[in-house]
This record gives sequence, C-alpha cells and structure tokens, in this order.
Amino acid sequence: MATEPRRRPRLKNRLLFWLLVYLTLLSLALVVAGLVLNEHAERMVWRSLLNTEMNHYLQRSAEDSGYHWHDADGMRLFHWNEGPPPEELAPLAPGLHDDVWVEGILCVVLVRDSAQGRLALVLDITEFEDLEASIGLRVMALILGVVVLLGVLLVLVIGRAVRSLATLADDIARLHPERGGQRIEVGPGDCHEQQVIADAFNAYLQRNERFLERERAFIDSASHELRTPIAAIAGAAQLVVQQEGLPKSAYEQVRRVLSTTRHVERLIALLLTLAKDPKRLADAAERVPLHELLPEIVNDHHYLTGGKQLEIRLDALAECEVDAPPGIVRAAIGNLLRNAIEHSDGGTLHVRLDADASVTISDPGHGMNPEEVARIYSRLARGESRDGGGIGLDLIARLCEHFGWRLDIDGNPDGGTVVHLRFRPAG
Repeated sequence: MATEPRRRPRLKNRLLFWLLVYLTLLSLALVVAGLVLNEHAERMVWRSLLNTEMNHYLQRSAEDSGYHWHDADGMRLFHWNEGPPPEELAPLAPGLHDDVWVEGILCVVLVRDSAQGRLALVLDITEFEDLEASIGLRVMALILGVVVLLGVLLVLVIGRAVRSLATLADDIARLHPERGGQRIEVGPGDCHEQQVIADAFNAYLQRNERFLERERAFIDSASHELRTPIAAIAGAAQLVVQQEGLPKSAYEQVRRVLSTTRHVERLIALLLTLAKDPKRLADAAERVPLHELLPEIVNDHHYLTGGKQLEIRLDALAECEVDAPPGIVRAAIGNLLRNAIEHSDGGTLHVRLDADASVTISDPGHGMNPEEVARIYSRLARGESRDGGGIGLDLIARLCEHFGWRLDIDGNPDGGTVVHLRFRPAG
C-alpha cells in the first residue's frame, strides 16, 4: 500500500516557532536574573539598614547606660536578657534572616550577640513585599506585552521574507526547460541569499539552453545521417526483389534484408521520437485502427520464426482505435513481438486485441517467476538498460511514459510470459 507523503512544515511557521521559543527563553532568563538581582540587592539593603540601626543602638547604649530603645516605623528590638523573645526568634542564629513570620507579621530579622547579650532587630516588611509583588506583576505584564509585540513584528517581517521566497519558488516553477531566454529576476528589496539562488538557477538555465541546442543539432544530424543510408539499402533491396528470374534462395535473403531495413527505419524513428518533447509527439498523433494494424505487424515478423517450431496465432481482434503516431504504435508492438519470438523456441505464440485497446502477447518461452518480473519492473523504474537481449522493454517503458500507456509483464503458470500493452483508446 502506497503511503501518503509526509506533510512538511512551512518555513514561516518553523521560523516563527523557534523565534518565539527564543523570545520566551530570553524573557524567562531576564525574569530569573531580575529576581536573583532583586533578592541580592534587597538583602544588601536590609543588612545595611539593620546593621546601621543596631550599631547606633549599641553605640548609644555604651555612651549612656540609661538609653532605651523605642520601637518605631515597624522596627522592634528584642533582648534575650530582658525576657524570652517571640518563639519565632528563639531558634535563629546570629546573622540576617529574610522572610521570617514574627507574631503573624512578615519581617526581616538581624540577630547579633553583644555585650548586652543576644539581640534581635526586627523590621516589618509586609508593605514592602506587597509593593514588590505589585511591581513584579507589572513587570511580567510588560514583558508579556513586549513578547506579543515582538511576535506580531516577527510575523510581519518573516511573512514578508518568506513571501519573497515563495515568489522566487513560483518563478522557478513556471520555468520550462525547452524554452530559451528564461531568467529568474530578483527585486531590489530581496536579500543576498535570493540573489545567490537566482544566479545559480540562471547559470543552470544557460547550461540547459546550450545542451538543448547541442541535442537538437544532434537529432537533426542523426535523423539525416541514419535515414539516408537505410533508405538507400531499402531502395536497392526493393529493386532486387522486383527483378524477374531471381533465385528463390536469393529472393528470400533480399526480402529479409528489406524487412530488416524497415525494422531499422522504425527503430531509428522510435529512438529519435524519444528525444522529442511529449507535447510535440501528441501534435503528430493520428487515428490508428489497431485491429487493422496488428495483422500487418504480425505478418512483418513471421520471418523471425524461420528455423523454429513456432506458430504465431492471432486470437480475437476487437475493433478499437488509438490516437498516436502510427510508426510509434507499430514499433512498440513490433518490439514486444520480436522479444517474444526471440525467447521462444517452439509452440504457439498468441496475440490478442481487446476492446480497451490492450494488446496481449503470450509466448511459450521459458517464462519468468515473480522475482524475475519484480526485477524487470525495478530496473525499468530506475531507467536502467538491460544486459543484452535487445532494447525492446526499455523503449516501451519510455514510450509509456511519453504517451500515458501502460505495460504489464506477468509469468504464465503454464510456461512462458504474458505481456500486456494498454494504449489509450481514441476519444
């Protein structure tokens, strides 16, 4: 079962996804860095403030034994020597302690051992924490807004960049290899990479034009140089055949030469046809009655059965017509018939024509098992040539590709091979 091709992601979506991932990670990194810096700065402020107050108190107490601390602005002082402190302060070691709940109030605490015993300076930071949370929410909202704004800008910018690439791809898709003078143009606002792509395609188009020129020149030259000697041989053979009193043995040999030259002419026409564009081939098509042409093809190949106990039998011939160049149809069927005869030593070779324009040739040859049939299809699909034995199947495969025909090869359970060549019936 053929699997559907996997749908590839669009370049625009892929770029947007990774850029948004980058923005998100960058924003998270900034938030984390901000929190770390804020926490560090906050502890420095609390340490400086509380140390200043604690030093001021200890200095005044040393200078004035009657000096007493007065709680103010959410700051309180606890003496271990004057009574047990709140239970939240008892386990605290000397140093700064942030985010400590003291009697239900969020505080920062500085604990110090002094000549007066252990002291704890407590600062209520509830209002500050509320302000900090409010500022944090505003910063998060601002960052989110910046990410959204940058996302919109990225959509616009990347959409414009990808649009220009899509335009370049459309220009490339509209190219026709057989046309000359085609070039890819790049606008003044396009990027350097697009210019590089366009230059590469333009260089390829120039090489392709030179190749097509050489190919056309070769086809024209080959058509003349190959057909001229073949026509001379065929003409000479035709004159010899028409001579009276020619010995029968010589007559059969000359007739075989004449038949062979006709086959070579069709083969040359077939090879040159495969070098042409399929559209030009379609323009040269004619209405061909297969039921009338098939007996002629079989009769032309009867001489190949000489020396073999082989009979060619025409089975049912349904009336049907196809639109194709007559010489190509004749050469296609002739190649299949020639291959079938060459691989058969004796027996009956059956040729049938069905109403759906299918020509079936069943030979009594050695036959092929499923593995051998699979190897043939694999070789034809890769465009590889056969190792000897003619070029029939390879030519037919190319013709099927040109004209939309279908070639099927099966092994016959009773021995031999069955080949189906399905043409496209005339509309």
